[in-house]
Amino acid sequence: VPPVPKEQAEEFGGVSLRLEYATTPEAREHGLGDRTEIPEDYGMLFVFPIDDYYGFWMKDAMAPIDIFWLDAQGQTVFIMADVATSTYPDVFYPTTPARYVLETAADFAREHNITIGTPLLLKNFPSVSE
Repeated sequence: VPPVPKEQAEEFGGVSLRLEYATTPEAREHGLGDRTEIPEDYGMLFVFPIDDYYGFWMKDAMAPIDIFWLDAQGQTVFIMADVATSTYPDVFYPTTPARYVLETAADFAREHNITIGTPLLLKNFPSVSE
């Protein structure tokens, strides 16, 4: 199976993750909406132009996820773990502004002891202007 474009292996909580980047408004809105399952070593990184209180919901979601809000340096600032598909239309917001949001399979935070302050280690953090 060929790799999905815009993916590269990075590390979060000591785990190597294959990341897909959501860098356009359309990609950020769609997110993981149509995925029936999310591999344990996979994440989608939502890239925003500025730090803000970005809200996330489970619209069209078919698999539970963990959601991590990260600051501009990639440090975890807020976590919503084991977010069920049944929570839609609830919207989840961080308590601290974030530049990036990482979605992984549910239980990732618990299984890998991800806490506030855990860094996402990327060679290059992408930026967007829109």
